[in-house]
Amino acid sequence: MTIEETGPNHPSDHILDWLEDSVPFFSPFLDETNNSSSLNCYQWWGENQDTGEDLINGCLSNSPTAVSTRLPNTPTSHHLTPSDLTKKRKAPDDSVHKKSQTHQNPRKNQNQSKTGADKGSGAVEGVTVMKKSIGNKKNSSKSTGNNYNNGSNREGRWAEQLLNPCASAIVKGDATRVHHLLCVLQELASPTGDANHRLADHGLRALAHHLSSNSSFSSYSSTVAPVTFASTDPRFFQRSLIKFHEVSPWFAFPNNIANSSILHILSEEPNRPRNLHILDIGVSHGVQWPTLLEALTRRSGGPPPLIRLTVIAPTVEHDQNIETPFSIGPPGDNISSRLLSFAKSLNINLQINRLDNHSLRSLNSQVINKFPDEILIVCAQFRLHQLKHCAPDERFEFLQNLRKMEPKAVILSENNMACSCSNCGNFDTGFTRRVEYLWRFLDSTSSAFKGRESEERRVMEGEAAKALTNDGEMNEEKGKWCERIRNAGFERKIFAEDTIDTARASMRRYDNNWEMRVEEKDGCVGLWWKGQPVSFCSLWKLGIKSNAV
Repeated sequence: MTIEETGPNHPSDHILDWLEDSVPFFSPFLDETNNSSSLNCYQWWGENQDTGEDLINGCLSNSPTAVSTRLPNTPTSHHLTPSDLTKKRKAPDDSVHKKSQTHQNPRKNQNQSKTGADKGSGAVEGVTVMKKSIGNKKNSSKSTGNNYNNGSNREGRWAEQLLNPCASAIVKGDATRVHHLLCVLQELASPTGDANHRLADHGLRALAHHLSSNSSFSSYSSTVAPVTFASTDPRFFQRSLIKFHEVSPWFAFPNNIANSSILHILSEEPNRPRNLHILDIGVSHGVQWPTLLEALTRRSGGPPPLIRLTVIAPTVEHDQNIETPFSIGPPGDNISSRLLSFAKSLNINLQINRLDNHSLRSLNSQVINKFPDEILIVCAQFRLHQLKHCAPDERFEFLQNLRKMEPKAVILSENNMACSCSNCGNFDTGFTRRVEYLWRFLDSTSSAFKGRESEERRVMEGEAAKALTNDGEMNEEKGKWCERIRNAGFERKIFAEDTIDTARASMRRYDNNWEMRVEEKDGCVGLWWKGQPVSFCSLWKLGIKSNAV
């Protein structure tokens, strides 16, 4: 069954009616609470660090003290005065999608001849700082992402060239260099602007968070509260999710794959109608399901007699130290009542049961109240990597319990950072991977929102930035996930042709820097941004053999 673009990936006007009661959408979090200027770097320094204290005290002063901004592997040292640093741009990046024109940063020499350096972007010790673009507004959103460097090309990604050396200096205990880089970051970071400035802002906050718990830098602290799902108004939270699904495939694409797969699985069942039970271990917060419900009404024979949705909802108490992005909604969010009302308007018999996150470790048929004569489908999206914090035996027990429930299918979607190194548990190595993840998110959202400042974009990016303060790995590579699930007794299956066709059609709505890749070897479907992997979707059914993980 092929679903048109107005299906699982593109909410129709009828579906969007379920949020009609969600105005006003604005809440106190929209105040400038995350302005990076409130991070006063010279207050973070310990009393016993005289050299660093002198450096920081001069960082934001008007004295002629020069701040060295040399980065690793740069041949010479370029010095910037504090007044140079404070000349960073503060303008929003509402013209990211325009024709790119760069300016020397942090200060353009008016007496300099018009050489190539004068025409290009300035350097902070080998770091290219891209300032806001100017040009013709007629460029379409399809070209917005092209103003950024290719995902595999780090030239121009100056925020990473400051954040990553700072993380390395923290591990080495090089306090002077840490403060030196933090000062430069503070002057260049901004919650508005292009992806580099926003990444510097989030990265600066994450480094302060880490330093506040580091005994060698115990005087550091972050006074800025991040803007996340949990800090938003529930109605604005839902509006932000809907808007993000409309402009970016980051979550809409996996949702599309999952919904299309569910429809295809139902189409393979005999004519005898059976109830449908979906185990939702995901981060969609209900946004995924209205499109599925509407698509079910268009099936031959109509929707199943009963649709049961069991949601494993994360709890703040459990996840506050894990900082899993996108998992925890705001207090008072009641998506269940709106979903039930929407289902009733479609004459669908829907039941919703919510279980807390602790149920993941003791999941079984009794916990989810599974009935023998129903079709159970597990939809796990961007949440199972929480299990890496469990002991190996607990992780294996969860996967075995999942298999014992005998689901008709398991649809797994996870981030794919393609790393299998053994030292990602180190702070600097893990931080570098998480910075890479956040860069792809910020770069893609700049394109999705056409470079315009948006409160919806701001809250989505604030939630994504929680990955930077995750004490463990961002995620594991796709191959390790597949091996783990296979060892638990599942067999990987290839997505149906109609599922692939529907997903491919849905991608036409988005920036052409996005692409969908079907892996012939393993049948996984990947979402890529500028030639770099973002996430993968895979389909699993019951196998015969179970091995120890």
